[in-house]
Amino acid sequence: MKFTDQPAYKENIILKLTFQFAVEIVKYTEELSKNKKFVIGDQLLRSGTSIGANVKESQNAESKRDFIHKLKIALKEVDETEYWLFICNEVESYPSTDHLISQLTEISKVLTKIVTTTNKNHFQKVNN
Repeated sequence: MKFTDQPAYKENIILKLTFQFAVEIVKYTEELSKNKKFVIGDQLLRSGTSIGANVKESQNAESKRDFIHKLKIALKEVDETEYWLFICNEVESYPSTDHLISQLTEISKVLTKIVTTTNKNHFQKVNN
């Protein structure tokens, strides 16, 4: 069974976005490997696929705080991935990463909104 066939994937926009992004990162880093650009490719592969892994892990969080914590880790991975993508864009011999940066920007916005909304709702409950 494919991950994309699972109901959680179809119903959860951030799981979908981060999974699709991870697949694109794998393809991009495979292209880098073909051209013997291993160091940046390895770093990018780790951080770029970690975003979705942390989002997936957040789905089984033990508490709201744990959920928020895991998504904040995903946001840190977004920042690291963005850094590596910008480096790739500066090196003329590397393929463009503009499409990946665009996807990453959307992921960052969605994650930030989820964290902000969850924080707001969680702390409203605690204070009431």
